[in-house]
Amino acid sequence: MVDAGAILPRSDAPKSRYHGWRRGDAGIADRLRKPMVAATLAFGDVVAALAATSLTRSLIAMTGAEPADSIHLLIALLILTFFCLRLYAGCGPSSYERFRLRAIGVIGLVAVELLVGVPNAQWGLLLMTGLGDGLCLLIFGHYTEAMIRTLLIRLDLWGASVVLVGCGENSRKMAELLVHQPSLGLRPIGFIKTSSDRDLHHAALPLPLIGAIADMDRISPYIEFAIFDSVDELSALTLVPKAWTSSCRFLLVEDVHNLQSLWLRTRMLGGAIGIEIRRDLYLPHNLVLKRAIDVLLAVPLALLLLPVILVLAFAIKLVDPGPAIYVQERIGRNATKLRTFKLRTMYIDAEQRLEEYLRGDPQARAEWQSFFKLVHDPRVLPIIGRFMRRSSLDELPQLWNVILGDMSLVGPRPFPTYHMNSFDPEFRNIRVSVPPGLTGMWQISSRSNGDLQVQKAQDLFYIRNWSMVLDIYILLQTVIVVLSGRGAR
Repeated sequence: MVDAGAILPRSDAPKSRYHGWRRGDAGIADRLRKPMVAATLAFGDVVAALAATSLTRSLIAMTGAEPADSIHLLIALLILTFFCLRLYAGCGPSSYERFRLRAIGVIGLVAVELLVGVPNAQWGLLLMTGLGDGLCLLIFGHYTEAMIRTLLIRLDLWGASVVLVGCGENSRKMAELLVHQPSLGLRPIGFIKTSSDRDLHHAALPLPLIGAIADMDRISPYIEFAIFDSVDELSALTLVPKAWTSSCRFLLVEDVHNLQSLWLRTRMLGGAIGIEIRRDLYLPHNLVLKRAIDVLLAVPLALLLLPVILVLAFAIKLVDPGPAIYVQERIGRNATKLRTFKLRTMYIDAEQRLEEYLRGDPQARAEWQSFFKLVHDPRVLPIIGRFMRRSSLDELPQLWNVILGDMSLVGPRPFPTYHMNSFDPEFRNIRVSVPPGLTGMWQISSRSNGDLQVQKAQDLFYIRNWSMVLDIYILLQTVIVVLSGRGAR
């Protein structure tokens, strides 16, 4: 996730291929974009579903049981469900919301599988098959969709065409944000001038000016969305009722980066619209559920990865004699001291090396003060240290912190005191009000590329938008980030 204030330089903004288009000028590719995207996404889900259900049934068959053979009917039902949930539209929603909808579809499919299969199978076998199908379908489908979405973005097929009504600062930031984050599924093609843009300098716009509201009847019908940043501009449409095609959808955008933005609920209160703000991460039953999932996942993971930890510990001692695992004090929940376990990736005299390096390199000192990370860190052990930091394998011993209950699998990363003191007191109080995590929103987005303001924005996003679905999404995305090594230092 990138904060709305993080924008591309104007020179990096793509030239819109819609610039200057009028009605009837749309190419064949644009007319066929939706069916092409839908067919590609559906094909990916079919492949993922075949692999997932085949794996489940193969594993069950190894036990000597014979699971029901209804794969093709289940896959057809799954594709129909995803189609009804609008996962094949190719214009969003966000990756978090897509994962939530995918989870809903898979849960519904498993429920149908259990209900329909009761007369023909034993409960134990049926439950094993259903849960296996659900887990594999969710994981395989998520990763397959991520790869297909990346391919469609590269082919310039992902995302609905969007115009921004008004050329003010908010509209410009929104345009650059959408360009920077194509996975959101909204592809900005230009601006629509309003009456408040009389003194507009076209050269200052990051995208083309393609017309005014009064001229919209001559603009291409393949504009799928119009984004408004104020109620006044949206209300002005009543003055030009024929200015837009009936297929164009409207979005009223309000910057709510300091409020919850996922899973919002609206209520009609007379002539007003109310937005319900929840604080799910602070509810006791949610904390109990989060803790139960932590234990169920952390214990088998710790046992499975113990040989990896031992091999890495041996490699560390070969490079630099001394303890392979060290304990670092960090700030935990409720501002208590948290003793975190890590595989050592630095020399024993790391702090002395850092002071000497920063003293002789002002540019490195500025980098350290902004990120508390260094691209060329003199403290890091050669080869093995850089490998562990890039792959995040040095964090594996913190599974023990999770088992002890000091940390959660997902949450804001526990920071040292010097790092926490760089934030304002209000944010520090919010951050320590929830359990710290082994991975989090920062790790799957900016990671070490994000400065203090990006870290703050992403931690607040997680705390204010928490749900079990978001936790599962972050865990799955962590695998991709770790394998790619993106943003690691």
